[in-house]
Amino acid sequence: MRDREIVFSCREGDCTSELQAEMNSAAETGSTLVLGAGVHHCGALRLPSGTHLHFADGAILRLADSYDAFASNKVDVIAESSDRAALLAQNASNIRISGKGVIEGQGAAFITGYLAEMGTHIPAALRPRVLVFENCSNITLEDFSVHRSPMWTIHLIGTDGVTIQRIHVDNDREMPNTDGVVIDACTNVVITACNIATADDGVVLKTSARSDGEPAGICRSITVSGCIVESRSCALKLGTESFGNFENIQFVDCKIVRSNRALGIFSRDGGAVRNVLFQRIDIDCAETPEGFWGSGEAITVNCVDRRKSKPAGTVENVLFEDITGRMEGAINLVADAPAGIRNVSLRRVSVLQETSSYNGLRYDVRPTRFDLEPSPDAAGRANAWVKDAEGKVIGLVPYPGGMPGVFASNVENLQVEAVSVSRPAPLPQGWNAQEIVVLTGEPNRWT
Repeated sequence: MRDREIVFSCREGDCTSELQAEMNSAAETGSTLVLGAGVHHCGALRLPSGTHLHFADGAILRLADSYDAFASNKVDVIAESSDRAALLAQNASNIRISGKGVIEGQGAAFITGYLAEMGTHIPAALRPRVLVFENCSNITLEDFSVHRSPMWTIHLIGTDGVTIQRIHVDNDREMPNTDGVVIDACTNVVITACNIATADDGVVLKTSARSDGEPAGICRSITVSGCIVESRSCALKLGTESFGNFENIQFVDCKIVRSNRALGIFSRDGGAVRNVLFQRIDIDCAETPEGFWGSGEAITVNCVDRRKSKPAGTVENVLFEDITGRMEGAINLVADAPAGIRNVSLRRVSVLQETSSYNGLRYDVRPTRFDLEPSPDAAGRANAWVKDAEGKVIGLVPYPGGMPGVFASNVENLQVEAVSVSRPAPLPQGWNAQEIVVLTGEPNRWT
């Protein structure tokens, strides 16, 4: 416990410069800066080494509703088209943010329309991330909430030694790219007892590229446990940005609610994925409109080349164990690149497979090269959905012979032990009579 606290009281108007000055002073003297109860309006804030920002009960940090307000907070790793953060730490260490206050984003201010067919808002091209740590160490985030993020919510890049616990994220369920917690090329990360609800990925591990095109680093020694996640994309995920390797990753004792995909691994950009555990996870998966990647799957693992210069990396040594719940899609394991998928085990997986109101009956391999660089005359939005000449979304593929419970294509050394998929009787139209379908020697369709 620090000896001294500095209380920053609520005041009229924008308080960015005053709050920044107090934060700098507190960090220099080793004091805790307490954000007092009330609404604090601010723009770009920098978190220096030694910062301890504590939210008093009832404290709200309300962010500006303009992208220009964050022009001074440039981030090297671009997210979609965003290069800015509301709160930013770079090359800093020993930072803690705590307390039961709220960081309030202005997501609604960055909506330009709505696509009913796709079930999503149309987002502005330029939107700030809320909280970014880039090349930092010894970071602790605990107890506070983030609401209505316009873009990725909490993003850690190239950072070592991270503890995130009891964080609450509550975003618009129809706002694209509002990932909850993004662990990007980080090492030694522990995430526990968080509650995340968002339209995009819940807790997602990435290895992005920096502005020079080189990988930001690798993801190694990451544990996510005891979290409750709601996502209209993928609740617990690795990828799709995968320029660097992923090693020694664990997701355990989590609960997935009201989600599209539950558990996913997506290899695209050259980094290998190895030694991953998903264990004791309860899932609830329902198919969403086509604007969201996924088709209500409990588990998805796929490997697809989308860049000529950077073929996808191998996915290997992955265990899914003690997975229970319901899904409207299937369990999908699809290798569509030479690097392939191998040594995957499904052990004690018991799920109920139910019909969907969308009746998609397709597996989803997005994002493909078509999403990365869509044709100028194609309908859609880059890195989201693109339609072909017939008006169909590219990357949604009908199951051969109908939808099974488990679909595996070109997976080397797949182990299936005590896997049960409870299916309707009689089977609905478009369902495969086989519960488990395993294909080998399939040609690469998307690479």
